[in-house]
Amino acid sequence: MRAEKDPKTGKWMIQYRYTDWQGKRRKSTKRGFTTKKEAEKWLQEFLQVKALNMNMSFNDFADLYLEDMSHRLREHTMINKKYIIDLKIRPYFGSKKMNEIKAVDIRNWQNELMKQDYSATYLKTINIQLSAIFNYASKYYDLPHNPSRKAGSMGKSRAEEMRYWTKEEFQTFIDTLTNKQQSYMIFNTLYWTGMRIGELLALTKADIDLDERIIHITKSYQRLNGKDVITDPKTPKAKRDISIPDFLAEDYEDYFASIYDLKDDNRLFPVTKYYIEHEMQRGIKSSGVKKIRVHDLRHSHASMLVAMGFQPLEIADRLGHERVQTTLDTYAHLYPNKRTQMAEKLQEAHKEVE
Repeated sequence: MRAEKDPKTGKWMIQYRYTDWQGKRRKSTKRGFTTKKEAEKWLQEFLQVKALNMNMSFNDFADLYLEDMSHRLREHTMINKKYIIDLKIRPYFGSKKMNEIKAVDIRNWQNELMKQDYSATYLKTINIQLSAIFNYASKYYDLPHNPSRKAGSMGKSRAEEMRYWTKEEFQTFIDTLTNKQQSYMIFNTLYWTGMRIGELLALTKADIDLDERIIHITKSYQRLNGKDVITDPKTPKAKRDISIPDFLAEDYEDYFASIYDLKDDNRLFPVTKYYIEHEMQRGIKSSGVKKIRVHDLRHSHASMLVAMGFQPLEIADRLGHERVQTTLDTYAHLYPNKRTQMAEKLQEAHKEVE
């Protein structure tokens, strides 16, 4: 297995033998190296990967991890995962050997990231991706331990303060968009249903049942690698029916009538997330209401439901949360008055039996 010059091209090549995943011995040749050293280094790394040796580099193992995950995760999820790994993790750990990365290396990496202007929730997301790689190595490739556990986490699962609009703030905002019917319908739908942006962008005429006053959520829209992609919703529970008030159903009836030759399978809002964000900033600037994100309209809807007295299970079903615990964790801070009312009722019950 020595590197030698390829007489046809003048570049270096190397012949080698290896054992494939079925346990069979194979012989192959790799060509096109600029130097002998480059060819020998490639072979060393290749054989380490084939032997599943934790002496391999982080970069090589990350490639294995991403390849396996690509068969198990949605395309959009994989794009986000690869983006974080390639831009936030590989530059620091890429050349290090898997079995030589220590907790102190991870602490130093965390400290470097925390110096940058990232949100606490984004820092948490980045850290989760690194930990997932080491968990995978421990579970399937016998890495002795996950050093990221010893290093501890960074960031926070939830932002310190959830931003949302009251009904009055939303009304002030939406009044500035009445001159653009499509934008008016987009934001009214997001605020009064709490659906996700991808769910909204996937809506077709057939999904809106005006007689029953129901919107059927059965799919989600993503823009992936320059292509429009329709996928299943985020989770199984995300497939749901959302009841809508009469005024919103009437708005949809008018909206349908305004679209020429609208077919049942036509997307109702053939725009991008960027367009929606731009329109939201335009409305905020015109109305003067406080700045929130498009996703915060979902929080605004949930906050309104809490204030109206709906229970967590009802809200979870409407939002399409997989677990009611997600609803409780996300909106627990909106229930303090409910806890006070509960204590007061218990006090009243105690007095009745004294």
